[in-house]
Amino acid sequence: MQDTELISLRERYIEDLKVNSIMLVRNQKQTGRTETQSFKVQKSKAIIDQIDHVLAKHYGFTDEELDFIINYDIKYRMGLS
Repeated sequence: MQDTELISLRERYIEDLKVNSIMLVRNQKQTGRTETQSFKVQKSKAIIDQIDHVLAKHYGFTDEELDFIINYDIKYRMGLS
């Protein structure tokens, strides 16, 4: 897909995920030090919604279908229910 708006949103989303992530460090006897990057996807919800709007236009979704996707996202993916 060569949609410049979607490409721009993708870059903003990736950067936002990085900015809102934290590194978790664990030290264990058997495995030693491990680092895990933990992402706070909820903090990027505004950008995710913008991506959904662009994709909805691309696929010809109705306002009701877009509303369903955004509300599904809130309830199940963001854990805000």
